Amino acid sequence: MTKKASSNRSRTPHGKKFLAFISANWEEKAPSTAKRWEVADYAAKRREELVKLFPGKLILLEAGGMKVRANDTEYRFRPDTAFTYFTGWGSETVPDSVLVIDGRKKKTKTQLFLRPTAGRESTEFFANPMIGEFWTGPRPTLEDIEVQLGIETHDIKKLDKKLKDWPKPLTLKNEKFAVAVSEMRFVKDAYEIDQMRKAIEITTRGFADVAKAMPRAIRSAQGERVLETTFFARAREEGYDLGYETIAASGAHACILHWNKNTGAVNKNDLVLLDAGCELDSLYTADITRTIPASGKFSPEQKWIYEAVLEAADAAFAVVKPGIKFRDIHNAAIAVIAKKVSELGLIPVSAEEALKEDNQHHRRYMVHGTSHHLGLDVHDCAQARREHYQDGILKPGMVFTIEPGLYFHADDLTVPKQYRGIGVRIEDNVLVTETGCENLSGALPRKVAAVESWFAANQLGVAG
Repeated sequence: MTKKASSNRSRTPHGKKFLAFISANWEEKAPSTAKRWEVADYAAKRREELVKLFPGKLILLEAGGMKVRANDTEYRFRPDTAFTYFTGWGSETVPDSVLVIDGRKKKTKTQLFLRPTAGRESTEFFANPMIGEFWTGPRPTLEDIEVQLGIETHDIKKLDKKLKDWPKPLTLKNEKFAVAVSEMRFVKDAYEIDQMRKAIEITTRGFADVAKAMPRAIRSAQGERVLETTFFARAREEGYDLGYETIAASGAHACILHWNKNTGAVNKNDLVLLDAGCELDSLYTADITRTIPASGKFSPEQKWIYEAVLEAADAAFAVVKPGIKFRDIHNAAIAVIAKKVSELGLIPVSAEEALKEDNQHHRRYMVHGTSHHLGLDVHDCAQARREHYQDGILKPGMVFTIEPGLYFHADDLTVPKQYRGIGVRIEDNVLVTETGCENLSGALPRKVAAVESWFAANQLGVAG
C-alpha cells in the first residue's frame, strides 16, 4: 500500500528541473458542473431552528479529523454527526472542516471553513499526501462546495484570524448545547426519511445476499465471516459503509448481544442472528436484525423461541402511535417476554410478579431495551435527556427500532437443555405516522413460514 511517507521513507524529489517538469503540460480542468444539493434547503432550515434555540450566539461545529488505525494509515473518514446534520455534507466532507453559524445579528450568517485540495499550481499537489491531488485525487473547489451546500465557503487558513476577533463560540463541549442538538434530531424531516428508506432497501438486499451465501458459510471454518463480508460488499457497493459493526452470530454466539468478532463456524442446524445496516453517503443508516435457520427450516424448539419473540415484537408494533410514551413500546414487548418465559417454567414467579420493579426475573433472558432512535447515528439522539427520550412522547416523523429478543445461553441451567444455545432477535425500523406507524423494513419477512420461503427462494440457483 502506498501511503503518506514518514521522513525516513520520503523519496519525493525537489530539484528545480523536476519541479518545472511536473508543473507543466497538464490539461485545463473542465468547467464546474456543481449544482445545489437537495439536502441544502433542509440543512438551512435546521440551522434556522438551532439559532432560534440559541439566539444571539456564535456557534462552531467541527467535522473532526482523520483517526489513525496504525502508524501512517487511517480509518475511513466519517464526520461528526452534528456537523453533518447542519451542513448535509455527508461522506464528501473534507476532514478538519468547521461550520460557523453567527446568530448575533438580525440576519444569520453561516460560513464553512475547510482545507482546499492542493492543485497543480502548488508543489503540495504531489508532495503533500494529505491534500495533494496526486495522493487524494481532486476534490470540489471551494466555489463548488458553496454551490452544493448553499453555504459561504472559505479556506480554513482564514479561520484563526476570525476567531481572534470573535467572542468565544458555543460548541458541543457545552452540555446544554450538545443535548439540544441531539434532541433536534428526534423528528426526521422528509429528506431524512427518504434517506433512511434507501438505506433500508439496500440493507434488505444485503440480507438476501447473506441467505444466498449460507451454503458457503456452512462449508467455511469461519462461516460467520463469510456472512459478515457478504453483507459488507453490498453496503459498500450501494452505500458508503456499514452503519455499525455487523453481528453475524451463529448458534450460541447469538446469545452474546454485541458479538461482532464473527470468528465462528456456521453449523447447518444453527440459527444465525444477523444484525446489520447499510450507511449511505448522506450517513443515514438502517439497523435490522433477522434470525435465520442455516438449513432453511426451523426446528420445533427454534420455532417456539422465534414465535415468542415475534409475538413480543407484534405487541410493541400494536401500541405505536403519536401521543404514547417511548417507554410504552418496551413495556408492551417485555410483558410478552415475561409471559413466554413463565410458560416455559424458567422463572420462579408468575409473569405478573416478574414485571414488578423489584423482581424483573424475565430480564435474565432479554436484558436489553426494545427500542432506540435511528438516523445519522445507529443509536441516534443519544445525548437527549431521559425525560425527552424514554419518557418522551411519540410524534409523527420519529424513526426508531423495535427489537425484542430471547437469549438462552448454552450454560444456563435454568433453561431446558433442548432450548440452550439458542438466541433470537427480530429488529425492524419503524416510522411514526399521523395515525400509527409504518414498518420501513417490512419487506424482509418476519413470520416463520415467510422466512423459510424467502430463504428457499434465495437458494434457487445457488451451488450447494
